[in-house]
Amino acid sequence: MESILGWQVFSLGGIALWIVISTILNLTQKIRSFAQPWVSRRVIADVPIILKIQKYQHRHLDAFFSGLSCVVSVPFYTAFLPLLFWTGHCKLARQMTLLIAFCDYTGNCIKDVVSVPRPSSPPVRRVIATKDEEENAMEYGLPSSHTLNTVCLAGYLLHYILDYAEIGDAYLKVVGFALVCLVVGLIGFGRIYLGMHSVIDIVGGLALGLGILAFWLSVSEYVDNFVVAGQNVISFWSALSFLLVFAYPSPEHPTPSFEYHTAFNGVALGIVIGIHQTFHQFHHENVPRIFSHHLSFLPFVGRMLVGIPGILVVKFCSKALAKWILPIVANTLGIPVRSTNYLPTLNGMVASDKKSDDPRQSGHVLKLLFFSKQTSFDVDTGIRLFQYAGLAWSVVDLIPSLFSHLGL
Repeated sequence: MESILGWQVFSLGGIALWIVISTILNLTQKIRSFAQPWVSRRVIADVPIILKIQKYQHRHLDAFFSGLSCVVSVPFYTAFLPLLFWTGHCKLARQMTLLIAFCDYTGNCIKDVVSVPRPSSPPVRRVIATKDEEENAMEYGLPSSHTLNTVCLAGYLLHYILDYAEIGDAYLKVVGFALVCLVVGLIGFGRIYLGMHSVIDIVGGLALGLGILAFWLSVSEYVDNFVVAGQNVISFWSALSFLLVFAYPSPEHPTPSFEYHTAFNGVALGIVIGIHQTFHQFHHENVPRIFSHHLSFLPFVGRMLVGIPGILVVKFCSKALAKWILPIVANTLGIPVRSTNYLPTLNGMVASDKKSDDPRQSGHVLKLLFFSKQTSFDVDTGIRLFQYAGLAWSVVDLIPSLFSHLGL
C-alpha cells in the first residue's frame, strides 16, 4: 500500500514541480526560441513540394482526401469509441481512448510550444471541407495530429487483432502491416495535398507517433491493470487531470489545441472512473462480443439506437449542470472567474480581463495557488472538462446499465 501511494504522490508531485519550475524559468519560451526558427525555415522550404503535389488537384481527390481525414477527426472519435465499447471489445476501447488522449496531449503540447504556422495560403491551396477542418486550420502545424493519431491507432489496432485472434501466420502479419502503412501514407500525403501541412509536419507526426506507439505497447498492460484494479484510481486520475490543465504550455497566439486537450482529458477521466467502478459488471473479458451467440447484430443495433441519443442527452445535461455549479463553487471559494463562450455574463463580475490571465493558455500553477484580485480564470475550461467526463462516464457506466435493464 505504501509503495502504491508512494509512486502516485511522486508522479503527481513531479508534475506539479515541473509546472512550477517551467513557469519560473520560462522554459516554453526558451524552447520555442530554439526550435521555431528552424521549423519555420523547413515549412517555407517545403512550399514548392506542396505546390508540385497540388498541380494534380481534382475534385475527386479533394473529396477523397477530405473524407479520409475525417477518420481521425473529433466526430469520428465521438461515434466510433462508444460503439467500440458496446461491441464487447472493452479492453481495446479503453486502451484506444487513453492512447488518443495521450497522443492529443503530447502532440498539441508540441504544437503550441513550437508555435509554427501551417503552410501559407496562398500560395498553397488549402482545402477545408468541414467545420472540423476549419478549427484544425487554426492550430499550429508541427506535428501533424492526423498522422500522429493514425500511426498510433492503426498500429495499436493491428497489435490487438494479432494478439486477440492469436494470428501466427507471417503472411497475415505482413499484410496487416502493409495495410497500416498504406493508411498512414494516404493520411500523411492527403494532409499535404489539402494544404493543411508541410512535409516536416508529417515527418514530425510520423516520428512522434512511432515513439508514442512503442512506449504505449510497453506500458499499456500496466496502465490497464491500474485502471481496472488499482488503488486510489479515481482520486489519482482526478488529480492528474487537474494538473494537466495547468501543465499545458502557453502558445505564441491562442489556438483551439487546449480545448481539444481539455475535452480528451475529460473523456479519459470519465472512462477511468466508469471502468474502475463497473469493470466486473460490464467490461470484463467474458462480456458478450458482437456477432457472438449472446450479442447478435440486431441487439447491437438496439444498443446504438438507445446509446447514442443517451450519451448526447448526458453531454447536454452535464454541460448545463457544470454551467450552474462551477460559478457557484468558484464564488464560494472566492475565485474570480470569467467565461469566453459559455457564460458571457460572468465577464462583468471579474476584476481583470487581461489576455495574459487566460488560464486556457497560461499553464501557470502559481495563478491557481496564489491568485489575487487581478487574476481570473476561464470557467469554460472546467465546464468542458466536466461535460466530457460526464459523457465518457455515461458510455461505460450509465448506458451499459440501461442496456442491462433492457436486455440488450
